[in-house]
Amino acid sequence: MHKKILFKSTKFMHNHSGYHFLHEKIFVFGCGNTLFGDDGFGSEVANTLMTKYDFSPAVHIVDAGTSVRDMLFDILLSEEKPGQIIIVDVCDIGLLPGTIAEIPLSALTPAKISDFSLHQFPTTNLLKEIRDNAKINLKIFVVQPGEIPKEVSPGLSVFVQKAVLSMCETIKKNICMSHQ
Repeated sequence: MHKKILFKSTKFMHNHSGYHFLHEKIFVFGCGNTLFGDDGFGSEVANTLMTKYDFSPAVHIVDAGTSVRDMLFDILLSEEKPGQIIIVDVCDIGLLPGTIAEIPLSALTPAKISDFSLHQFPTTNLLKEIRDNAKINLKIFVVQPGEIPKEVSPGLSVFVQKAVLSMCETIKKNICMSHQ
């Protein structure tokens, strides 16, 4: 059974959990704000992975909510680092709503270099630092949102909700390939 980790802030991770688990092989960060429609996709995927899947103890599933940038920065500064980080989020990739894809860092638009979306997705510079200098295998999986409302409106659209299990299976397959 894998450890189920739910961090909503870096202070919680630093003050209560320490860094003893960073030597583990794989972290999956589900990102998003569940109060803004399809933006909550990453959190929904993380929660589904935690409740319906069973991974080895080397895999940590984290509902990062809107705090992923701080968590990744802490990992970058830590002496111990995981071997792989998987980030799950929404991103406008120009496809039909509910379409899932793995995207390279180079696919993130220049507008996303310094700040990104409602929940402050990590900057591309931070992600490049994690991938290149920290030598962490970084994968980014996204879903094409239907709409992210400007006002509070919880709940995923029908198309994006249907993509949750497909994304979970994609991540499971990726994790299984990493353990070989």
